[in-house]
Amino acid sequence: MKKYFIIFLFLLSACDSNSPKEKNDDGISSQELQLITAVKQYPDSILLVENLAQYYRDNANYDKAIQTVNTALGKDSTNGRVWDIKATLHFENGDTLTAIRAYERSVDIDPQPGVIISLGALYAQTKNPLALVMADGLLYANKAQAEKEALFIKGLYYSNLNDKQQAIAFFDKCIRLNYGFMEAYREKASALYSMGKYNDALQVLDRAVTLQNNFDEGYYFMGQNLEKLNRIPEAIEMYNRALMYDPVYIDAKQALAKLGVKSP
Repeated sequence: MKKYFIIFLFLLSACDSNSPKEKNDDGISSQELQLITAVKQYPDSILLVENLAQYYRDNANYDKAIQTVNTALGKDSTNGRVWDIKATLHFENGDTLTAIRAYERSVDIDPQPGVIISLGALYAQTKNPLALVMADGLLYANKAQAEKEALFIKGLYYSNLNDKQQAIAFFDKCIRLNYGFMEAYREKASALYSMGKYNDALQVLDRAVTLQNNFDEGYYFMGQNLEKLNRIPEAIEMYNRALMYDPVYIDAKQALAKLGVKSP
């Protein structure tokens, strides 16, 4: 019990540091130093490893974040949670193939529904038919309670194969199961956009932002469709709305720049 109390104090002091951005002569912040010290003192604590990796992730330092989890895996390669973290970091860092391999290891060790969903989605994005195997596994595993996610994976798979009609059918099934599933609206609209059905895509996105008025991606993709319809002032308005909810939305900023409009 004493060990875990001390770990808690390390975490608390790291989170509550009054000057986390102050750096020593080696360029290491006080918060980073506290986390590194905690990991060295309690190397078996996955929670501390995860917090250090998260610190680097929050600061967009993916090299150090990945190095942190790789060090942990070098000591114990049988922890599915750490493989899951490693996969997420590689995916966010643009290394899809390594992310897939890490998710596969995580599933082999501990087939949690959330990891299976992530792996299935990456299989779908890379046109790997194993996406359908993952989806069917989720459908047949009642405990997973992931029917809409399984159908979404199937939709992604067929969309990436350019079978847009079949993809839309799966996205519609997702929406019928959960009308608040924003990703399904987004992907359905994307499929319609690729088919040149811009007005239909706008209808889908309009429903999405009506249900969730802070859906920044919805506004961005509305802007894309409005541009195709040459409704430029309305497109600019949608891009600005996207930035209102996500001020660092790079795609929206770039879309405005292409139209000669300075982003807020």
